[in-house]
Amino acid sequence: MYTTYNNEDGSIIEVQEPDHSLTYTYADLYSWNFIERLELLRGKIFQLSAANTKHMRVSQKLGYELYGFLKGKTCQVFIAPFDVRLPIKNRRRDDQITTVVQPDICIFCDPTKIDERGACGIPNLIVEILSPSNPRHDLLVKYDVYQEVGVPEYWIIDPIKEMVMVSILQEQGKFAPTKIYTEDQVLAPRCVPGFSISAKSLFTS
Repeated sequence: MYTTYNNEDGSIIEVQEPDHSLTYTYADLYSWNFIERLELLRGKIFQLSAANTKHMRVSQKLGYELYGFLKGKTCQVFIAPFDVRLPIKNRRRDDQITTVVQPDICIFCDPTKIDERGACGIPNLIVEILSPSNPRHDLLVKYDVYQEVGVPEYWIIDPIKEMVMVSILQEQGKFAPTKIYTEDQVLAPRCVPGFSISAKSLFTS
């Protein structure tokens, strides 16, 4: 069951979840008006887990540092909830897009991809912070989706093990073997020249 708003009086009502045997598009997702945070991966619906304290602290720390560095520059950083529609080839209409994600943090360096509903296009960087309740979603499912659509750089942050896994897309369209950063090792996103942050600092207040 999901919850949504009654369009007549604004009250909250419960509705049956969409049929998981079907394939949906962004047009469907946009029309449902569910209160829960949902993602659409290859036409299938996934409900996002609630962020815990460690998750929020890491998101705020990295997001704040990136925002301060990028202020006044072309590249922009966005923090969830923020819909990113990931079109494949020329399929950019709402009723054609079957993958819509809400990365914990993402960076866009092309302002034409940003609109009033979020963004439509491939981010220059996506950062996901693992949830203890469902780490497989980011480690496997979204890893495959981001590789398929051509995300240039993908970071997975593990707040429990205090490490960052970085995957860089190669010319062949596949992620290179993941590099793991811990302690004082320095992270430097390729799309933000001059910015760097140590892995350890992400997990300290």
